[in-house]
Amino acid sequence: MVNNKTYNNVTNFLCRLGEYHEQISTVSVGDIYDINLEKMEKLPLLHINPTNVVTGDSELIYNFQIFICDIVSESNAQTKQQSNLTKLINQKNNEQEVWNQTLEIATDFIGMLRHSSRQSLVGTNDINFPLYFTQDQFTIEPFQERFDNMLCGWVFTIGIKVMNDFDTCTIPVSDLGAGY
Repeated sequence: MVNNKTYNNVTNFLCRLGEYHEQISTVSVGDIYDINLEKMEKLPLLHINPTNVVTGDSELIYNFQIFICDIVSESNAQTKQQSNLTKLINQKNNEQEVWNQTLEIATDFIGMLRHSSRQSLVGTNDINFPLYFTQDQFTIEPFQERFDNMLCGWVFTIGIKVMNDFDTCTIPVSDLGAGY
């Protein structure tokens, strides 16, 4: 077990949560504007955008923006029941359905971070050993971006709190003093 979790540990953990979710087809990390939708074959997408790291006395809080998004289809293939429910709304695409589905995935992702046994090193059998912690409440905001296609979904900021003892015995520096 790694006591002082690194950026790689935390990012890989978030990626695995996305990979394990059966409705998420692709997971990516980096700036949201670096996403190349032409090369991306499968959506919905979970995109992890690192924003900053805050230090505490014996902890680090890795902050990320989490995007859950999908492509809006221009076709309007609704069932008769859906059509009857939305008679008053002139829908030319499936944007409302994309927002609905991606919001459900976003709340699933938050739930996995808050209450999930998937944080265990030994699989889902050890629910008493969480490795990563979240704090506070979440504001989940809708967004739409026009790349080559219309992409819409939800974004929220999440802080992942991990232990860090700031151990100065293992810093790779020479033993020489730095004072003048």
